[in-house]
Amino acid sequence: MPSTPSRQSTSDLVIVSANLVPLIGVFSSGWNVWTLLVLYWIEAFSTVLLGTLKSLFAKQGSPDVIGQREPLHELRHKRGGWYPLQTLPPVYPRNVPFALSVLGIWGSTIVPITALVWATVDIPVVLSWEVSISTGVLLLAQLIEFRVDYLGTRKYEDVSAREILQQPTQLTVAMMLLGVIGLTATQSAGVAVLGGFVVVKTALSVSWESTGPIARSLQSIFDRLSADRELSRPQPEPDLPDEAVQARVVVSPQSVLLGSTSTILLTIFNRGVALLLIGVIAAIFTGHLVWSSVGLCVLVCVLAVRIGSYYLRYGTIEYQRRGDVLVAYDTLLNAPQWIVPVHSRARFEIKNAIPDRLFGTGTLRVSNVEATPTSTVQFGPVADLDQAIETLDLPVKHEGRPEQDPAVVGAALALALFFTGIPLMMLGSSQITGVEVVIILMMLAPFFIILIGVLLYAMLARI
Repeated sequence: MPSTPSRQSTSDLVIVSANLVPLIGVFSSGWNVWTLLVLYWIEAFSTVLLGTLKSLFAKQGSPDVIGQREPLHELRHKRGGWYPLQTLPPVYPRNVPFALSVLGIWGSTIVPITALVWATVDIPVVLSWEVSISTGVLLLAQLIEFRVDYLGTRKYEDVSAREILQQPTQLTVAMMLLGVIGLTATQSAGVAVLGGFVVVKTALSVSWESTGPIARSLQSIFDRLSADRELSRPQPEPDLPDEAVQARVVVSPQSVLLGSTSTILLTIFNRGVALLLIGVIAAIFTGHLVWSSVGLCVLVCVLAVRIGSYYLRYGTIEYQRRGDVLVAYDTLLNAPQWIVPVHSRARFEIKNAIPDRLFGTGTLRVSNVEATPTSTVQFGPVADLDQAIETLDLPVKHEGRPEQDPAVVGAALALALFFTGIPLMMLGSSQITGVEVVIILMMLAPFFIILIGVLLYAMLARI
C-alpha cells in the first residue's frame, strides 16, 4: 500500500504510545526512576551491540569525522568485504573503526561509571516479573528488527556505518545525561527526571523508526544540532585492468610484522593505553597481583589487535604489474586496494622508515595517486625492496633514504645520554629535597622528553 500522511501520522502515534508504556509500570507497579533507568540502560546497551554488528555489514562509505581519529584508523581505506558465512552479507573491515569508537565510549565511561555507582550507591531498583518481561520483549524486538528489517530487506546495501551508529551514539549521550540527572536528583525531582527519561527516549525512537510529520520535525532539529550532516557517500571499487599479470611481489608476513614496530610504539603513547600501562606498573609496585594480571591481559589484547589491524592492512597484499599499471591486490578479500599507472604523475620514493633501517626491510611511498582518499599509498614493507623494484620495473627515486652516517648516530646518542643524565643527577643530589625534585621534573619533563625524542629519531634515521 502506498504511504499516506494519515498512515504516517498513525505510525508516529503508535511509536509514541509504545514508548509511554513504561509510565504504566511507574504508576501501577511502583517503578521508580532507577528501575526505569536500568530498563533503558539495557535497551541502550543492546542497541549499541546490535548497532556495531549492523555497521560491519554497511556497504556505503562513511566520510571521515573532522577532528577525530578512530581506533584502527588504517582500516578506514581498506576495500572489499569478507564473508563470515554464506547466509550473511560481507563484513567490511573499513567499518571496524567506527564500531570500535562507539564500543570504546561505553567501555571507558558508561560501564565503569555504572559499576562504580552500583557498588557504592544504595539503588532502590524494583525487580519484578513485569520488568523481566519488558526487558525480554525489548531485546526480542531488536533481534527481530535486525533479522527481518535489516537483513531481510537488504537495508545494509543503502546505508553507511556512520548512519547506523548515529542511533547508538544519540542513545549513549542520552543515557549519560539522564544517568547524571538521576544520580544527582532529589526525591522531589523524581517526576521531572522521569519525564526527561520518557520525553528523550520517545523523541529518539520516533526519529529513528518513523517517517511521519513528527519524525521529520525531530530529524530536522537533530540535523541542526549536528556539526557534520554528511553521513554517507558512495564507495567506488577500482576495476582491474584487462592485462594479465606480468610480474608479482608477495609480501612476507615477517617483514610486515617487523614494520609494525612503530605502530606499536604509537599505540603505547595513546592516552588510554598510557594510563593503562601506568596503572599496571602501579599495581605491580603496590603488590596487587590480580589487578596487575588483568591489566597486563588487557594491554596484551590491545597490542595484539593493533598488530592484527596493521597486518590486515598491509600483510595480505600482492603487488601485481599488469601492463603499464601497478595493482595492490588483497588476496584475503579478493579486491584491488589501489591502482596506479607506473608512467604517470605518480611519484615512487623510498620511505626512510626506522623499522626498515633496523630490520633490513623496505617500503615505498607512492604519491599523486588518483582515486584514493589521501592521494598517497604505501608499497610494502617487503623483505627485499631492491628485488621488488627490479621485478615490477618501478621508476623509484632513491634519494628518499639517506645512507648510514656513524657521525650523526654517535653525536645524537651522546647528546641524548647527556640530557637524560641531567634529571638523574638531580635525583641523586643531596642538596635538593624530594619536593623540589618533583616540581623541577614536572616543569622540565616535557622539554626533556621532546628533546630526547628528537635526538633518538635523528640517530635511528641514520643508523
